[in-house]
Amino acid sequence: MKELVEVIAKALVDNPDEVAVTEREDEKAVILELRVAQSDMGKVIGKQGRIAKAIRSVVKAAASKGDKKVIVDIM
Repeated sequence: MKELVEVIAKALVDNPDEVAVTEREDEKAVILELRVAQSDMGKVIGKQGRIAKAIRSVVKAAASKGDKKVIVDIM
């Protein structure tokens, strides 16, 4: 999942070198924290959060086979 979020984010931003995804895991969920350059934040979130929602939908679909919930946080 981490690699999927990273590939999607790098395709959207102007500074792909500054994209970082960290993965934390607890009992019920896997939390992916996406960090991008401040100037690229709008490109990852999109108008009214549409791109962020689309990223979360793709990750949720990819994680549907697993038993844990996957949460994408944009920092």
